[in-house]
Amino acid sequence: MISIDIQKKLLTADGPITLSAQLDIQPGEFLSLFGKSGAGKTTLLRILAGLTSPDAGVIRVDGETWLDTRQHVNLPPQKRRIGFVFQDYALFPHLTVRQNVAFAADGRHDTAFIDQLLALTGLDALQDRKPDQLSGGQKQRGALARALARRPHLLLLDEPLSALDAETRLKLQEELLTIHRQLGVTTLIVSHDLGEVFKLSSRVLVLERGRIVRSGTPAEIFAGDNLSGHFRFTGDLLDIQANDVVFILSVLIGNVIVNVIATQEEIAGLRVGDKIIVTAKAFNPMIYKLSSFQGETD
Repeated sequence: MISIDIQKKLLTADGPITLSAQLDIQPGEFLSLFGKSGAGKTTLLRILAGLTSPDAGVIRVDGETWLDTRQHVNLPPQKRRIGFVFQDYALFPHLTVRQNVAFAADGRHDTAFIDQLLALTGLDALQDRKPDQLSGGQKQRGALARALARRPHLLLLDEPLSALDAETRLKLQEELLTIHRQLGVTTLIVSHDLGEVFKLSSRVLVLERGRIVRSGTPAEIFAGDNLSGHFRFTGDLLDIQANDVVFILSVLIGNVIVNVIATQEEIAGLRVGDKIIVTAKAFNPMIYKLSSFQGETD
């Protein structure tokens, strides 16, 4: 288990805040951090990785102390079993894909494990290429394989798919799930994509001004306990068309566009681009706007 209790003062665009996070992460959990820009999500990841020092706190991983400010313990990044995948890949440009992955293995010549990672990420046929010969999705697969080569206790993903096109992003989400199921690495991701959070996470933490204000499954956090129905989906509102006395909403759910009939009252306040929930009881769909999380960027 990973136990975290840290505090750090931050200066954000909305003024000074204190990041104060107390949480336990269970082995094999896939945890998402969700919240507005400046809430402290990336700073929390950097503190876990040892790239940023907190003002005070304790981090213990499987019985090992990585950080204890009172005892003046603060292990450097290279001594923490962390895999970190950034949005910008951060691959070594002069090394091949295989050399990048092998470098992260920290001197171990575990050829079989490197082969496994290259196969899992679909890079076995591209292992002799350098980063400038790869697409964006292939580079991110390389960054993921390199992070996993350290056999980390904790995999940190800082919006790793946000720079990719929608089709590549959906494919990589599926691959992340497959890798997580096969390797069982405890994973913490920062993401603003609701579909991504729903698909990947077993638990979501919502940060507001440095504080964890909600914790639960994606359905509990975003759909709310007060909604009931036979099905419930979250999607992006692509279009609103008037049709006699009703309206036709085109909603992107995953990679599928669904048309939903709505009334004048249901579309009040909705705009193209909004995140919405579509929930149905029997054959009567009901539409709810996800106004609390609309338009967030990091």
